[in-house]
Amino acid sequence: MVLHRGSLIAALALLAGAPAVAAQSAYVRVSQVGYEAGNPPFRAYLMSTAAETGATFNVLNSGGTSVYSASAGASLGTWSNSAKLTYSVYALDFTVPAGDGYTISAAGPVPAISPAFPVADPVALYSGLLLNTLFFYETERDGPSYIPNALRAAPGHLNDEKAAVYQTPPLNSNDQITTTATSLTPTGAVINASGGWWDAGDYMKYVETVSYTVALQEIGIRDFPNQMGAHAPLNPPAPPNSISYAGTAAGAPASSNFEPEARFGIDFLTKMWDDTTKTLYYQVGNSQDWLNFRNLLSDYDIWRLPQADDNWQGCNSAAQYICHRPVFVAGPAGSPISPNLAGRLSAAFAECYQLNRTSQPSLANRCLKNAEDIFALADTSYADPASSVGSGTCGSGCLLTIMPFDGYPETVWDDDMELGATELYFALQSAGGNLPPGLPVTNPMTYLTQAAQFASNYITKIYNAGYSDTLNLYDVSGLAHFELFRALRAAGNPSGLAVTAAGIRKQLLQQAGDAVTQAGNDAWGFGDAWNGDTTSHGAGISVMASEAHYLTGNSSFDTYSRQWLANILGANPWGSSFIVGDGSTTFPDCIQHQVANLAGALNGTSGGVPVLWGAASEGPAYAATGGTLDGMNLCPANGVDTFRLFNGNDGPYGSSGKAVYRDFVQSYSTTEPAIDLTSTSFLMWSWRMAGKPELP
Repeated sequence: MVLHRGSLIAALALLAGAPAVAAQSAYVRVSQVGYEAGNPPFRAYLMSTAAETGATFNVLNSGGTSVYSASAGASLGTWSNSAKLTYSVYALDFTVPAGDGYTISAAGPVPAISPAFPVADPVALYSGLLLNTLFFYETERDGPSYIPNALRAAPGHLNDEKAAVYQTPPLNSNDQITTTATSLTPTGAVINASGGWWDAGDYMKYVETVSYTVALQEIGIRDFPNQMGAHAPLNPPAPPNSISYAGTAAGAPASSNFEPEARFGIDFLTKMWDDTTKTLYYQVGNSQDWLNFRNLLSDYDIWRLPQADDNWQGCNSAAQYICHRPVFVAGPAGSPISPNLAGRLSAAFAECYQLNRTSQPSLANRCLKNAEDIFALADTSYADPASSVGSGTCGSGCLLTIMPFDGYPETVWDDDMELGATELYFALQSAGGNLPPGLPVTNPMTYLTQAAQFASNYITKIYNAGYSDTLNLYDVSGLAHFELFRALRAAGNPSGLAVTAAGIRKQLLQQAGDAVTQAGNDAWGFGDAWNGDTTSHGAGISVMASEAHYLTGNSSFDTYSRQWLANILGANPWGSSFIVGDGSTTFPDCIQHQVANLAGALNGTSGGVPVLWGAASEGPAYAATGGTLDGMNLCPANGVDTFRLFNGNDGPYGSSGKAVYRDFVQSYSTTEPAIDLTSTSFLMWSWRMAGKPELP
């Protein structure tokens, strides 16, 4: 289930091919964020075009003194760039004291030296990186409640406060709108659709991704109050050996308390759901071109700062849907809701109740009513997995995600409903009988029973049928199963449900074990494929491994959690962190993000101009994409692809499995960040710092 995000760029070209190599070469790959003190041995990797059997290495401290030396480990496998270029990969395992920065110097047939990296306790390593993550979400804010910072100088899309609602138009196989009589068909309704986060480097806003992001933020706030909640430290120190850090920027958050951000997300979702009429609005803005109204502009046709949209081209006829962005309705009032959206929306609102029940009871009660009403309207008649298409409108067999469906082709939904039902159980249970009037359901066991059934359905229809995925936007079972286990345990392991606490624990461990099996077949020990949503999946499996360690006490799961974190932060074939600002030397400079491209630094050194700290990029993918728009700052300016020598696949070369990474503003497939891609990272940082959730 690989994310295929719509490009901001109209023209798209695939960039392929591998250059010839003039001489043998070797590289040392490390976690550029660093290694956790107290958890040795630490692992780096030596990759070389020459056989390095018998090679030795030294770990040098910040003063240049060798503090550890050893022979390179046995070959872990190969990484193939082409039929003619293959790298052998070797383990470099070492132990050094905490509190310093280090480099690794490898001596052998081809010598190599690593980037600098620190060794410190998890709080020192990750507190600032969690702050970076919050900075990303704050910068993604739309509407009047934007937060001024060095990247954001003005609010955007104020016209969304009075947005006209439209029916979803038909699309052809090229994702063009095919309406004839009128460009879009209005319903006559006007709503306040302001606020919310932009989905990615574009300015689209989707309930699909906002609800997922809010649900994960609220779980983080609830479970990790000392990292993401009210007790998050003020002004944490900069991560050691870090280039960039949000805490150094004017207007950057002073702590990693996500409570205001989660509230911002909930406020937007309450605008997208009208509980009085039971109407769901699922999208703000249009990204698709018209077949018959070719003069009309869409979001992907222009490159600009968000504040320009409210009066783009004087709001002439071509810019009418740029200045006055359309809102699309999911269906008639009271109609059934696609179960993926129903599940994650009800989870987000139920968690809103859990967090605000005491401090803001009016908000909490409204959230709980929304959660129950949405859950009750879930259309569970879909097949699971549901239908999918390559492009165009999917029809009645497909889940509702965004327009076009192939922008987010989600097919699995029992996991979303499992999460929604579980969070509703927690909400009602936390109330202790002191519930607001007018709720459809007041017995928490009703939802626990349903959650168990949806989990059983997932195991039978999805996992056993080979359709499962790791924790990410398309499959939340890696979180839902953990939540359900805790709920069943809190309820005293009631009998007669579709799954037991022991059964769902076993299922979660089995899915984490699948990532371990995958890691055993990869030279880099990565627990997922390298060619799609790599950053999000890497953080997701790190979270799942932390959950498994919590459930079992098995230290090997903790090792894998750290290893998979390292894989997306430099310990990979490309030697790059895939999260902006998180790393000692190399992270994405040229992300496909309009604000970062127009208002930020383009070389990663900041120099007083910030980068979009904390933004998780797509990472390695099936291919790199290309094409420009007027106003885009070319990055890198010379167009040189410094990473193409490292594109490839594990084991013998196979072109169909080749993973590509290019740090290139035109390459949305590898460098576009997004709110959903970044969501697993804040949970990853919190798990690594806290070790366990606050609640039982």
